[in-house]
Amino acid sequence: MAQDTKDEKDQGLVAALLAGGRQPVARYTLDVPAGRWWWSDELFEMHGFAPHEVVPTTQLMLAHKHPDDVTRVAGVLADVTRTGDPFSCMYRIVDATGRTRILGVVGQGDVDPETGEVTQVAGYFMDLTDSQEAFAQAHATRAVSASAARRATIEQAKGALMVVYGLDDDEAFEVLRHHSSVTNEPVRELAARLLGSLAGGHDGASLTREDLDHFFETPRPPSPASQVG
Repeated sequence: MAQDTKDEKDQGLVAALLAGGRQPVARYTLDVPAGRWWWSDELFEMHGFAPHEVVPTTQLMLAHKHPDDVTRVAGVLADVTRTGDPFSCMYRIVDATGRTRILGVVGQGDVDPETGEVTQVAGYFMDLTDSQEAFAQAHATRAVSASAARRATIEQAKGALMVVYGLDDDEAFEVLRHHSSVTNEPVRELAARLLGSLAGGHDGASLTREDLDHFFETPRPPSPASQVG
């Protein structure tokens, strides 16, 4: 299989590197004709071993790759040992302790100018596990906060309808849902527009049915994008 596409690198390896923190870095070389690897101490540790506890081999490395990533990684290795072209990719391993880690690897090959064969591949591994987990947690937190804010907006709009129209919770939401289909906009956007309109001069005590009727009878304002051109 070919090495990762540019999009995969941008969204994976680069995103992880920008997620914050300092990633552990390890070095490696592969003597291609002999099939012999050299690992720095850090790379043994990334795989869950004490330095020099095992003899690094291609088979050992592939055995620790996550089952869903092993075919792709084997393809990347085959490509660089054949062409020597620079590469980068990110994948998961299961280390000797059973922990799943996320590693990024970069490297390139040395090509014999006379034979055109790749004699050595060298580069760096980065343990991106912590930064990826932090990035994922931050993304999840933002998503939860945004979802809570959207729900709050809808709840406030429902509350106005319940008080003024004398509706229950389900009936108030149905009014919002109906008018959102009429104006062809998400319920949360309709709710936000409604609250924005009410904030322009009404408090909860002075809000009337006529105010709400006027809002729902007034066509949805065109979006800025629809006015371009």
